[in-house]
Amino acid sequence: MTVVPPGYRHETFPVLSSTNDAVLERLAAGDAGNLWITAERQSAGRGRRGNVWSSDAGNLFASLGLVDPAPADKAATLSFVAAVALHQALVNVCGPGIVDRLALKWPNDVLLDRHKIAGILIEGQALPARAFAVVTGVGVNCEHHPGVPGPFPSASLAGLGYRVRADELFGALSAALADEIALWNGGAGFASVRAAWLSRATGIGDPVTVRLPDAVQDGVFRDIDEEGRLVLGLPGGGTTLITAGEIFFRQRAET
Repeated sequence: MTVVPPGYRHETFPVLSSTNDAVLERLAAGDAGNLWITAERQSAGRGRRGNVWSSDAGNLFASLGLVDPAPADKAATLSFVAAVALHQALVNVCGPGIVDRLALKWPNDVLLDRHKIAGILIEGQALPARAFAVVTGVGVNCEHHPGVPGPFPSASLAGLGYRVRADELFGALSAALADEIALWNGGAGFASVRAAWLSRATGIGDPVTVRLPDAVQDGVFRDIDEEGRLVLGLPGGGTTLITAGEIFFRQRAET
């Protein structure tokens, strides 16, 4: 079993329906948190908005459960903490040559050569006695990937030239995420996480279309704010803040 940093625990299983679900069940049953659960395969993995997450053996499926890690309104910024940590873990495992090929895409994807290789899913649940559980799920396409087309098609690390074992990457991720959570400090240190995320992000200053639950909005990706919301520059001037959505990059107009 992979050794995780002091203060954290790790359990691994051959097959689970979902590592996020397994962690949430444990926390709801009274587990104190700081618990990692990994699986070799998931039978019902999922991504954001209930999308199916391809879960073949050889890829990384890992979830970290925390209890009351931050005020509820700060908990969602853990997705940025996890993205920065995963970026660092990939560099640590694959070597510094991967840096120029990696990028983070708002709100929760990791890209390699503009291909999606990883996703992050944050879920929360109220617990008894007013406690709050937060689970950070991380899926990385180490060996396999689904056939998802588009401007950022899916790919695997192996397919793009990096042979990485899931357990090796998990070890690097658990160490990097422990460091980033300490810096994040229950949300009080999000400014440093935000700066690190922005320095690794793709598309700042580019025209985008944001698909919202009930509409679409065109604009320019200006920034993320102190709560992790996308700052969208509007065509008529001004900006709007977007908490959740899916962004699609559009070609810049010729000048």
